[in-house]
Amino acid sequence: MSAAVGVERVSSSGWRDAVDAALDRGERFCGGYAQRAAAVIEFRLVWAQGAATRVLACEAADGAVPTVVDLVPAAGWDEREAADLYDLRFDGHEPLRALALHPDAPEAWTMDVRGGGVHQVAVGPIHAGVIESGHFRFHVVGERILVVDPRLFYKHRGLEHAAEGGGVERALAHAGRACGACAVANAVACASAAEQALGLWPSGDTRRARTLLLELERAYNHLNDVSAVCAGVGFAPGAMAFAALKERAMRLNAELAGHRFLFGSVQIAGSALYLSDPGARALRARLAELATDFEQTWRELHFSASLQARLDGVGILAQPDAIRLGASGPSARASGVALDARTASPGLHSSAAFAPAIPASAAGDVAARLEVRALELRDTFSLLDDLLRHSVRPGDAEQRGDGGGLGVARVESPRGETLCALELRDGSVRRLHLRTGSYANWPALAHATAGNILPDFPLINKSFELCYACVDR
Repeated sequence: MSAAVGVERVSSSGWRDAVDAALDRGERFCGGYAQRAAAVIEFRLVWAQGAATRVLACEAADGAVPTVVDLVPAAGWDEREAADLYDLRFDGHEPLRALALHPDAPEAWTMDVRGGGVHQVAVGPIHAGVIESGHFRFHVVGERILVVDPRLFYKHRGLEHAAEGGGVERALAHAGRACGACAVANAVACASAAEQALGLWPSGDTRRARTLLLELERAYNHLNDVSAVCAGVGFAPGAMAFAALKERAMRLNAELAGHRFLFGSVQIAGSALYLSDPGARALRARLAELATDFEQTWRELHFSASLQARLDGVGILAQPDAIRLGASGPSARASGVALDARTASPGLHSSAAFAPAIPASAAGDVAARLEVRALELRDTFSLLDDLLRHSVRPGDAEQRGDGGGLGVARVESPRGETLCALELRDGSVRRLHLRTGSYANWPALAHATAGNILPDFPLINKSFELCYACVDR
């Protein structure tokens, strides 16, 4: 855990200069959110440099803040969401299209695309698969996609607002249920932010247990994602084989923590996870078998010419665009962006020696996003093997100062960096903000779709494999 986080308040007139200065220092934008304090609303931007995190805040004078999307395009969704939910204006952000709100008029939320032969194709929000609600408005000429506008936020559940006024345990419960597939990452981010706000530092056993849970979550997600890409091109043998591997991983989760999705396995200021030496050896052996079977099944995919021919050059996210749009996780690393929050996570186990997985040909296409999953699965199985060399014991946390009441944590989820900001006042949660890896990557997915043909969208979508539910937080 990094040192206590303070808020640096900047006037409207100096807001853009402060953002420029952060960029000049090499700081990385991690997310933005609105904060209500009595009659005043602030817009806050979170910045990171290594393990250090800081917060810039600008008071919305007369309900307006100067936009920074020309300086930080990755803040586009953050500004649009704050405009919808807090009625803020962002001067210079034109057009400020709706995001969380769903106006009837298409021009209020879609790009203005005109030209000969241009028409729209609407897909969703109800889909044939068992997935959450998501609508995609494609602007096409023939089958060629010019622009796609994703429309999510169909089931805005108010999880952040529901946490306000309660204790940190209630905030953890809401964060842990924001998304099933990233329940551990969201919960660890929330618990870490709460501990930072309270001035607590997790013990070695707590850090080790959290890392174990995070890597187990990453393993089953990546196995699922490889299966999904195979399904996206109709390669049934690969889809079924990797779905079976995912099922085995999830059964191990249930045996270890009592839940296939690892719900309820993360606590604030401690960990109740326990594995005896024989139990750890048994789990380690079964994970080693899973890793061996993964390698054999992956080789079969790797040498399937018909499968590989469908992946190359599809849905390209070039490295400059990945950086500009703030992509993270496997989607960014497939484009050659060496960014992984595990390299700067002192609140977890042994992050110092970890290096991001970058494919040899980081082309930013579906093939590269598939390759990254395989590379990361090898790293994950290796980390799990190391973590299970001896028993897993319950952990706690120690007091280190008063914390200052604000915590900001960054955790690498299976889909990218997840940010949680949590502010306390008199022991109660004043503000909870959760910005998941999926939220960060949706604009990048939309960008990677342009220029491809409409039938390739399901494949591109599955190669990012982003979550709809955690946007509906």
